[in-house]
This record gives sequence, structure tokens and C-alpha cells, in this order.
Amino acid sequence: MGFHHIALATRDTEATHRFYTEVMGFDLVKVVASPTPNEGDGWSKHFFYDTGGNGMIAFWEIHDAEIGDDFPTDINAAAGLPWWVNHVAFDAPTREVLDERRARWTDHGHTVIEVDHEFCTSIYIRDPSANLVEFCLTTRDFTEEERRHAHELLRDPSPVFETEKGVVVHPPTGPA
Repeated sequence: MGFHHIALATRDTEATHRFYTEVMGFDLVKVVASPTPNEGDGWSKHFFYDTGGNGMIAFWEIHDAEIGDDFPTDINAAAGLPWWVNHVAFDAPTREVLDERRARWTDHGHTVIEVDHEFCTSIYIRDPSANLVEFCLTTRDFTEEERRHAHELLRDPSPVFETEKGVVVHPPTGPA
């Protein structure tokens, strides 16, 4: 079963909209405006983007005195974690799509990190709220041995480390 959507808060709707339409290439498909569940006259906009696959990403623009307007939007900083831990990964169904996304990102002034994880290849940048976003291309099927080993490794208190096959930094080719 896939995700219907993932939702994150934003303090800058315009920057978020530009990023997810222009840089990510997603389409805005729905905005729901409604009162917040808190007492008072708070309200919100919940806006949804079609990611081009099975699922959406959505954002909250919140106007509520009880919540305020200084809430954290970087999910890693809010959790006290480094920038690379929590992230949203979107599917790249082919190498061509992954390369098109990377070119789109660098054309929009982003430095793109590309990592060959052996079973998949990923590209990464951060959104206007400093949340890490990724496009990931699965490069092969998982073997039965890997599936069996995954259960062992999950419970191993001293796992053997895997190494990345390669990291490439793609500099911006266009203005930010």
C-alpha cells in the first residue's frame, strides 16, 4: 500500500510553492482552507502537489494564535538531528528521469549530491524549510539472500558496515 500524502508545515507558502513547482516539477492540485481545531478564529490552508507517481506531498500554512508563527519547519532541527536523517524520497522510475531531475535542480541553482547506494542511486537537495528531499532510482531487485540477511542485520548490535559505491557533487548550472 502506498502513501496518499505526506504533510509538512511551512512558514513561507510562496517559497514552498515555487520550490515544489519550479524546482521539483510537481503540480499543485488542491488547496483546502479550513478553521483549525483550536478554540478561537484560527485557520489554515492545506495545499497538495501531485508528485507524478502514486502519492502527493502537502503543506500547511497555519494562521492560529495558539500555535503562533514561529514554529519549526525543519523536521531534523526540530528533532535535534543532523540535516540528513529525516527526509522525503520520491521515486525516479528510470535513469533518464533521475538525470532530468538532477539537471532541473542544478539549473535552478542547487548543488546536488548524488550517491550510488548499490541497490539504488539517489540525488539530494534541501527545500526552503531546510528539509532534505531525494529522488531515488532503484537499480535492481532485492535477492532472497538480502531479504533474509535484512532480518538478521536489523537485530545485529554490531553490524558490518556497507560502503557507498560513489558520491558525486553536481554544482549549480543556473542561478539560485
